[in-house]
Amino acid sequence: MDLGQNISISIDYARKLFTDLGRLVILIILDIIPIINLIVAGYMARIIRETPSSDSPPKLEGYGDLWIDGLKIVVAAIIYMIIPVILIVSGAITLFAPFMFGPYPPGILFVPVGLGVILLAVGIIIAFLIAIIMAMAIVRMIKTGSFGKAFAVSEILDTIGKIGWGKYILWLIVIFIFAVIVGGLSSIPAIGCLISIIISPIFGVFAARSAALIYTEAAAPSAPTAAPSEKKFCIACGAEIPAEATYCPICGKPQ
Repeated sequence: MDLGQNISISIDYARKLFTDLGRLVILIILDIIPIINLIVAGYMARIIRETPSSDSPPKLEGYGDLWIDGLKIVVAAIIYMIIPVILIVSGAITLFAPFMFGPYPPGILFVPVGLGVILLAVGIIIAFLIAIIMAMAIVRMIKTGSFGKAFAVSEILDTIGKIGWGKYILWLIVIFIFAVIVGGLSSIPAIGCLISIIISPIFGVFAARSAALIYTEAAAPSAPTAAPSEKKFCIACGAEIPAEATYCPICGKPQ
């Protein structure tokens, strides 16, 4: 599946949220409540887990399980980002403390401004590099059902390698552009904030589906292959699939 198909299928999947407006409204409301919004993150995890065997968003149920899944995602992200955040915060404090609090009082150790710049730059670079790995780490954690797999770096790198680093980085860029657009909607006068609130969970569903599909591409080669005389092709995308497959492992469409 090329990147265009991935995005198209994921948009179509997210559009199906509108078939159940009650579910969509609840997701929107939950998403704006701190702590409670972990349920929405857990819902995205459920989408990742069910892809590609399901071709429509799951029911919104089992709120406790969803909240736990959402918490696991947040904890994994915090563990990944704790070092770059410390570097960024330290650098920012070193740079801006003199402007906020005045000159260093007598007896307080002077920290060179240049060191603050270095800490800030290194923190940002490390955060960027970690984010590349973290995106697939979280998907892998959800797919395997193991929190520890979020930190199996060699396995995560192997998964990205099977996808193709070029394709994976391009996918990340596309998702980032979509995220910037959604975030930018809040700047529209008067109604921007409301639009952004409504679109946010829809974007989350789209991104979760897209991430799961690109992960499936790496997992697909390990699936049993059909004998030459038992070749079968997906009725939706045309990809060769196992003869016994009821869903296409590439596009997720039922056969």
